[in-house]
Amino acid sequence: MKYSTQIKPISYLKAHTAEIAHQLAEQRVPMVITQNGEAKFVLQDVATFEQMQETMALLKLLALGNQQIEAGKTIPAKDAIRKLREKKAIA
Repeated sequence: MKYSTQIKPISYLKAHTAEIAHQLAEQRVPMVITQNGEAKFVLQDVATFEQMQETMALLKLLALGNQQIEAGKTIPAKDAIRKLREKKAIA
């Protein structure tokens, strides 16, 4: 579905709130709400929002990992595994 079909004025949101809520949950496609002809808000269902947040968190972890690799802050895998096993044995 094209996002261009999902652009609605705020007056449409006010008049069709229940319908929009059902549509967002069913289609899982965000809707852009305009005010005075300008895009102001993006509405989306909670499941899609949560999925996006999880994806962003994973991407952030990957980016941090890449930064650590570039900075030389790494250790060989066998050393990391040994340290984890030592911690597990202590606990």
